[in-house]
Amino acid sequence: MRYRQFGKIGYKVSALGFGAMNLPHVPFEQAHAALNYALDRGINYIDTAAAYGKSEEIVGACIGKRRNEFFLATKTGKRDYASAKEEIERSLNRLQTDTLDLLQIHYVNYVNEFKQAMESEGAYEAALEAKRQGKVRHIGITGHRPELLAKWITSGKFDQVLFHLNLAQPFALKELIPKLAELDMGRVAMKPLSGGFIQPVDKALRYPYSQDVHVMISGMISVDEVKQNLAALELEVGDEEKRELELLAEQLGEHNCRRCNYCSCPLEIPIPDMMISSQVRQTFGLLPKGDAFYQKHKGKLLSCAEYEPCREKPLCEEKCPYHLPMQRVVQEASGYFQ
Repeated sequence: MRYRQFGKIGYKVSALGFGAMNLPHVPFEQAHAALNYALDRGINYIDTAAAYGKSEEIVGACIGKRRNEFFLATKTGKRDYASAKEEIERSLNRLQTDTLDLLQIHYVNYVNEFKQAMESEGAYEAALEAKRQGKVRHIGITGHRPELLAKWITSGKFDQVLFHLNLAQPFALKELIPKLAELDMGRVAMKPLSGGFIQPVDKALRYPYSQDVHVMISGMISVDEVKQNLAALELEVGDEEKRELELLAEQLGEHNCRRCNYCSCPLEIPIPDMMISSQVRQTFGLLPKGDAFYQKHKGKLLSCAEYEPCREKPLCEEKCPYHLPMQRVVQEASGYFQ
């Protein structure tokens, strides 16, 4: 396992982190085995959030007694002081710990949300208070708008950022990662498989591993998945392989969707997933999880072309800050069923 200095935070973090978001969907015994196997193999960064169902409780119950062996990161999605303070206390209880190594202001994608979280009665004040009380060691932020995050972190109020970085979403490389490096902040990349769409799996994992990040969080739910992740990262990425991966990322990232979720579809089509998977689907096809996702939404995808209110001006495209051709991509995705 490779370990990296976590920016100005100083902790030596494992290059591979354990994402615990999906643990509530598997039997407790399976989650227990996966978490403990990960710790036994040197993974020392555990990522969870108050919003991930019972994930915090599972982490606390499974590895709470090994608390001194890992760096613990969780998140609050609240924007006001009172709600965030309550959620922080609840997270501490669920995780069976007195101190969180990292508390992140979670899923901040809009300017007004950031302002709300940072005002005097906002969530940041609750995080800062918890830090003064010794309940939180460091404060970070997560989001899906890399260009906005790059601006927000210049305030100097955060120690870390969690962002997307994978073969189909390389956008953090342009502004965000260089700014984080300049400020010596913790750099954590998430969604290496973009929710199960990107393949080949080994290439998907090795791409963020090859970039200037401290930790790559991979959502794992079993010992076998931990083994698969560790095996993919066993060897360092050489210069030639890195260039090949970066060229592939340029190709698979041509959809330009950041998954900011500004768009909304009256037919409830999950547009970001369609956008991000579009180039991967055309180049490599879909993994079983991706195919199941497409099959689940088949009726909605096929209905897009006939939806009358969007014939002249697609409702989703009006809200996209990047002015992406979402209707066309969604309708092209329906060809997957032919």
